[in-house]
This record gives sequence, structure tokens and C-alpha cells, in this order.
Amino acid sequence: MSRVGVLLLNLGGPERLEDVRPFLYNLFSDPEILRLPIQGLQKAVAWLISTLRFAKSQENYRLIGGGSPLRRITEEQAQALKEALKAQGHEAQVYVGMRYWHPFTEDAIASIKKDGIEELIILPLYPQFSISTSGSSFRLLENLWMRDPELQKIKYSVIPSWCDNPGYIKSMADLLRNELDEFDNPDDVTIFFSAHGVPKSYVEELGDPYQKEIEASTKLILETLERPNPSILAYQSRVGPKEWLQPYTDEVIVDIAQEGVKRLAVVPISFISEHIETLQEIDMEYRELAEEAGIEEFRRVPAPNTETTFINALSNLVVDALEQPARDFSQVMHPSQKVKIYPQEQRAWGMTTSAERWNGRLAMVGFIALLVELASGHGPLHLMGLL
Repeated sequence: MSRVGVLLLNLGGPERLEDVRPFLYNLFSDPEILRLPIQGLQKAVAWLISTLRFAKSQENYRLIGGGSPLRRITEEQAQALKEALKAQGHEAQVYVGMRYWHPFTEDAIASIKKDGIEELIILPLYPQFSISTSGSSFRLLENLWMRDPELQKIKYSVIPSWCDNPGYIKSMADLLRNELDEFDNPDDVTIFFSAHGVPKSYVEELGDPYQKEIEASTKLILETLERPNPSILAYQSRVGPKEWLQPYTDEVIVDIAQEGVKRLAVVPISFISEHIETLQEIDMEYRELAEEAGIEEFRRVPAPNTETTFINALSNLVVDALEQPARDFSQVMHPSQKVKIYPQEQRAWGMTTSAERWNGRLAMVGFIALLVELASGHGPLHLMGLL
């Protein structure tokens, strides 16, 4: 029997307050998070944003205990998945690879090679595919595979998304049902699905299927729930004035409160682990906003974490991937060439080979412009809300 491994992909998060600044730098260094027309500017802009934003971010992490619980929860999920696979007759090592903080994806790959894994299932812990989440991690892994002949010996298969997986849907519906039952007259409570947003251009111009997959998950959860409750879907965590997927969670909360809604059950639809967006943004910011707007009861459905039905769903995904034909990175990143992953589309920015030296020169000019903007307090990044 071949040595089987499972690689769980996640965002990562700062575990201590001193980790916040380098975490933000890693985050904004990713062109799938912040797309710039001049690649040479990426590191400089990431340094500037992380330098100016980390104090505010530190305060948010301080409010939830001084750091993100994401690594701990993801490692607990990995252990639970290993045990669930064993119960199904599959011995497998489960690895955690974070995109922007420890343990980094590269560290997980090093362990996979060291352990002599021969067959690998790559499972993103994002139910819905987005260029900025699963797509970013797939791009990194594809580059690692292309450069490493040793990795190319490993048979691998990628699970691109699992927004309609029955076990995931049932787990979310069960958690929602339990929370609704804590209300008096639970059928009258408004169910508020809040998903992490992405720029609208990702969906309309780059072919990102994220919005459709969020809507599909929401529809299936409501069908499985079989309750008469009114429901709403909105998007949170936007940055800057650039248009993101709408409606926006904070605006909708105020609007429905003015319409007379008094009770909310908030479902963090795109989050399968507790972290800053659930523990601080929803539980603190949006709760306070809701109370000020006139919402009298505000309850938040917990993330699945290691809930049994959810872990069994992940286990079934892995088993199915082991039994089905393998899917490589090209199949999940570029289906029908409709999803545009940066920076493969350099020519869309005019970055032909003959223009590369101008790229470097423009990067230097851009960096000087950043320093001027930092000193003056005025410029495009301030207008975008990034500084």
C-alpha cells in the first residue's frame, strides 16, 4: 500500500500580538489579495500597508485573547480527520499548510517529502472556491511542483471546492437549528448569512465562482433546515471604497433593524473555524452595531470546528478523492480558462518580455511615490482605504 497523506490548506493567523505585522505583510504580498499592475511594487506596498495597519489589527486580536485560534483549531481538525479516516479503513498522515503564517504551506510540503508520502490529497478548508483563497494556495503549490522533481513523483489530487457536500450542508444546518432553538418562537427569527466578501471585479471580470458557490451553499442549508424563517445573505470584511460583493453585512443590519427586525441568527457561511472574522468582527463589531440599530436578540451560529458531522464530511471528501481519477492544478485553477489567476495573466497588464526592464524602473518610481504619499498623507492608497 502507498503512503497516503492529506494536506489541509488554510489562511493562517497571528498567534501573538507581535506576529500581526509580519502576518499582514505576508497577506498583502500575495497578488491574489492585492492586485497591482506593477508586480515590482507588491513588496513595497505590502510593507507600507502592514506598517500603517498593524496597530489597529493588534487591538482587534487583543480583544479575542491576543492572537488567532486558527492554527490550534486547524490542527485539531487535522487530528480528528486522521481518526475519522482510520475509522473508514484508511491510514493517512494529515498535514496543515497555512498560506500566510506558521506552519507555512512550504513547511508542510517539506514534511510530506520527508515522510515519503506517495499519494497526496490536497483539501482546502474553504468550502467555496475563490481566487483569493483556494486559488492562491493552488498557485503556490503548482509553482512548488513545477520546480521540484521530487514532488513530481508524488501522485496527487486536488479537491477544488465542496460547497454542496451533503455532510458539510447537514453540519451547518444542524448548528443553525440548534441556535434557532435557543430563541423563543424560533420560526420568527431572521437567519442572516454573512460571508467573507471579495472584490466584485473578481466575479465579473476574472470569473471567480465564489458568489455562485456561496449562494448554492446558502440555498442547500435552508432546504435542509426545513424551517419557515426569513433569510438574508450579505458579505463582510471589505477593505477600502472599491466595490465588493453586495449587500454589505454592516449596512444590511442597520436597514433591517429600521424595517422592524428584532431578532437575528447570524451564520458565518464561509467560515469553518473560529477566527478574527467570527470572534471579533461578528461577535463584537456587528453585535454592537445591531444593538445600537435596535436589534434585541443577536445570536451567532458557531463555526463547525471539529463537529462530528463536519469532520466526517471531510473524511468522505478524502475517500472519494482517493477512489476517483486524480485532478491536477490546471484542472481546478483554470477550468475552461474562465478563472484568471494572477500573475499568469501578465500580458493583460502589458507585461511582455520586452517590457520587463521597464517594470523594474516603474517599480522604483512607484516606491518613491509611496514614500511621498506616506509623508504627505494624500494619494491613491489613502483613497482606496488601504492606508
